[in-house]
Amino acid sequence: MPLKRISLIVPCFNEAEGLEELYRTVVASLKPLEGRADFELWLVDDGSRDGSLEVMRRLRGQDSRVHYLSLSRNFGKEAAMLAGLEACGGDVVVVLDADLQDPPSLIPTMFELLESGEWDCVAARRRTRTGESPLRSLAARLFYRLMSRLSRFPMEDGMRDFRMMTRTVVDAILSVKEVNRFSKGIFCWIGYRVKWLDYDNVERSHGKSKWSLWSLFKYGMEGIVSFSVIPLYLACLVGALACFAAMALCIKTLIKTLCFGEPVAGYTTILVCMTFFCGLQFLLTGIVGLYVSKVYMEVKRRPLYLIKEKE
Repeated sequence: MPLKRISLIVPCFNEAEGLEELYRTVVASLKPLEGRADFELWLVDDGSRDGSLEVMRRLRGQDSRVHYLSLSRNFGKEAAMLAGLEACGGDVVVVLDADLQDPPSLIPTMFELLESGEWDCVAARRRTRTGESPLRSLAARLFYRLMSRLSRFPMEDGMRDFRMMTRTVVDAILSVKEVNRFSKGIFCWIGYRVKWLDYDNVERSHGKSKWSLWSLFKYGMEGIVSFSVIPLYLACLVGALACFAAMALCIKTLIKTLCFGEPVAGYTTILVCMTFFCGLQFLLTGIVGLYVSKVYMEVKRRPLYLIKEKE
């Protein structure tokens, strides 16, 4: 029976400190699969400025199973992940982070589940968020709950990009050609049979997270705009309710003035109403603007990444 090839995709941005540890951990974790599967490790340098590329070159020189892609600048994790998926040629493909928060020790279990033929994808899901700040954990849980309500497919709380996929699933992901990519949404949108593998949160082995609360907020907005049009419907509803409220207030004021002779409320009422409706207009225009900006980026059809060096 021929060996199966496992391709491991690792997006990297300023991860020089931990790449050698990642390599050693991956090699040790895949030893139980010797004789059944071989592997290739694709390290994608997403415009790092800390010497990550030099470490990748050194690892490539030590082990021919290690490959690397160096992008011309920092295009973001989504682009780096896509570059790795397009470059690899394995029968099954694993996506994981370089900081070892995605434990490679789970890969043999993933392989066994995929080999059973019952599943097309085995995806990791954190059952705990130990080590994260309470605010960040709360924001993540609210986001997944909101996305599940706004989109037509459920998004699991604690889901990660860490997953093992058959070539069929990878090809389905690559067939999605949109520029504004939100991989967690794409993983759910394509369907297929997914087995969720729960594990306890693992803290970073080195360095600090590149994701601030602001960047996570922007990433969450990208996901909502990319996979749901419900905010546009909500904008229409809020606008209609605001118009109704304004008309009701106008009628009430006319009745009070013409029928009961009460004076019209002056400066304060006008100022409050103007401020409220101006703010509401900006909010609704901003929601529409987000969708227009996505259309603008899509129609330009710029490449999602550019490769500077490949080995």
